Amino acid sequence: MSEDKQTSFTNREALFYHETIRPGKIEIVPSKPMATQRDLALAYSPGVAAPVEAIAANPADAARYTARANLVAVISNGTAILGLGNLGALASKPVMEGKAVLFKRFADVDAIDLELDTEDPEAFINAVALMEPSFGGINLEDIAAPECFVIEQALRERMNIPVMHDDQHGTAIIAAAGLINACYLTGRKLQDVRMVVNGAGASALACTALIKAMGVRHENVIVCDRKGPIYPGRADVDQWKSAHAVPTQARTLEEALRGADVFLGLSAAGALKPEWVDDMASQPIIFAMANPVPEILPEEARAVRPDAIIATGRSDYPNQVNNVLGFPFIFRGALDVQATTINEEMKIAAARAIAELARERVPDEVAAAYGVQHQFGRDYIIPAPFDPRLMERVSSAVAQAAMDTGVAQAPITDFAEYAHRLKARLNPTTAILTRIYEDARANPKRVVFAEAEEDVVLRAAIQFRDFGYGIPVLVGRTPKVRDKLVELQVDDPDSFEIHNSLESELVPDMVAFLYARLQRRGYTERDVRRMVNQDRNTFASLLVALGHGDALISGTTRTFATTMREVSRVLDPKPGALPFGIHLMIGKNYTVFLADTTINERPSAAELAHIARETATVARRFGHEPRVAFLSYSTFGNPPGRWLEGIRDAVHLLDEEGADFEYEGEMAPDAALNPRVMALYPFSRLSGPANVLIMPGLQSANLSAKLLRELAGNATIGPMLIGMQKPVQIVPMTAIAPDILTLAVLAAAGVVG
Repeated sequence: MSEDKQTSFTNREALFYHETIRPGKIEIVPSKPMATQRDLALAYSPGVAAPVEAIAANPADAARYTARANLVAVISNGTAILGLGNLGALASKPVMEGKAVLFKRFADVDAIDLELDTEDPEAFINAVALMEPSFGGINLEDIAAPECFVIEQALRERMNIPVMHDDQHGTAIIAAAGLINACYLTGRKLQDVRMVVNGAGASALACTALIKAMGVRHENVIVCDRKGPIYPGRADVDQWKSAHAVPTQARTLEEALRGADVFLGLSAAGALKPEWVDDMASQPIIFAMANPVPEILPEEARAVRPDAIIATGRSDYPNQVNNVLGFPFIFRGALDVQATTINEEMKIAAARAIAELARERVPDEVAAAYGVQHQFGRDYIIPAPFDPRLMERVSSAVAQAAMDTGVAQAPITDFAEYAHRLKARLNPTTAILTRIYEDARANPKRVVFAEAEEDVVLRAAIQFRDFGYGIPVLVGRTPKVRDKLVELQVDDPDSFEIHNSLESELVPDMVAFLYARLQRRGYTERDVRRMVNQDRNTFASLLVALGHGDALISGTTRTFATTMREVSRVLDPKPGALPFGIHLMIGKNYTVFLADTTINERPSAAELAHIARETATVARRFGHEPRVAFLSYSTFGNPPGRWLEGIRDAVHLLDEEGADFEYEGEMAPDAALNPRVMALYPFSRLSGPANVLIMPGLQSANLSAKLLRELAGNATIGPMLIGMQKPVQIVPMTAIAPDILTLAVLAAAGVVG
């Protein structure tokens, strides 16, 4: 596929992503009950008078009674949107919403985007400064240089809350962390390195300033802009560039690089030539951070200097300089101590914490759960963005630096307890899902979409291909599927692989294969041929069985039971396995796995134990240490009943085999999930609320799953089908495209199945 077509596809699907479900990426959700008149009276009038008076008497109480201490404003005027330039304040809103989402996703910081329609720095400064009572911090974003320098400096002077322009300092902090480790690996000291910085925009100058603050000597750094090195007396150099002018005979980037230890680029694609790299010092350190194409591709640099250590801004190369490693946790730490600013010491503390984390051995459980496969070395000088340890390490380091420098208004007294609170803020499932998507992209598979004539299925299949997760194999009537691809504005519908049972050359082999399976189950060859020609699930399953696809997605046009019955005529369970379904319920700080929700009407004790073991395995794949509860209407025999023995026997079976996870039962849901109820049973073997719920039968399980799905909405994934020899996922008939895409990726990645 050409770059233009790939961009076109991405644009179309990106627009669909932003439009579907509800426009945009954020919403406001109350954090307190709002169900009764009393709730409303407490929330507004007259109950709101009490916190108003308390804050008027003591402004610090705003952190106790309002959301301010965890609220950041993401503010832009749209003058430097990503790599798109000055497209205006309104056009910047999708980016600012996205930044707000990243704050929440990575550090549980509430953020709201604000777009200011002005290019006048003074008007911008005044508008933001007047909003200080509303927010605990200000994240400036996508503001053009040199105005961004003026704006940030003025706001830091006028406001008594943290203010940071992430385009400057976020990149600087991550790059500084990488430089610390690159110097460590090559035996260099920061104060001795000779560095060339190519680019003199906001990010480049911020990187230069921070690296100098960390020990690199001013006279050892040559900064180059489009016209070459910046030296004293050079014309057309503004005050921000001239601050980094040094005497040098070099007049080109090529000349400046001779013998240099470090190249730090925030400029343009191709700005660094391989022959110039060859002239650098031994074991050169190259940070080529231009996006989307770096100043030099790593393979080009290594072709001439195999000893180089290389970082870029791209996720498809090692050592990605990614701002998400920094800004969420920097603000998290600053907010938690109610810092009055983000100073240089806090930035340096963040950089050092990130560098130190990369040098530590990655624990096996982190490597397995989060896909952090590397250990410290030339291809791993910067931690992976989804390393869950970043939250604790960086936030704590920033908070400590704020306290040490006297800008913390609410110092932390117990950092061990603070670390525990930080861990509790995030749900690891979200990070695991992101890693699973990356795994699917790295190992693309052929996924058969059995109902490609349905709009919702076709949208998911298009996204599956466009986002690089694999090859969608579409099943349906060729003209109808092709027409729908055109209707969905696919530029090259003929590039999609479509299989039509009425014209497929594979049908004879399919009939022979299936007749051999079913001839002793009451089916004639004519019955089998009719199924292959007329039943899309049979035809699609045969594509997988005969190796023309790696996984199967179906379910939008028929019930789960019907689809499962049709698929099972062709595909078998894994040897010794029991097929069953899991629903995944994802909350803000928790995830619950509910099983079996789809297949086994009244599981035996052995089947309940098997379902518990397999669901515990899935929970671990999603980053959770399983705590299994066998649910019942009875809690440890109260009230008594005749359906309890199977549950008790399942527990005994796990006892006998020495299961390596926590489990307990029989117990009612509140005894499994509510700590106050759990406290009534001190003998319970669960160390905390259960995260794996094993249901006693299909009726209660299916009812519960569907109720929760309707109530929880987008926070539910599933059912996920477990136990089939080939990856098969059967989506709900009410599924929307994101639901189908998620299950397709899970099937392709082999996480469930």
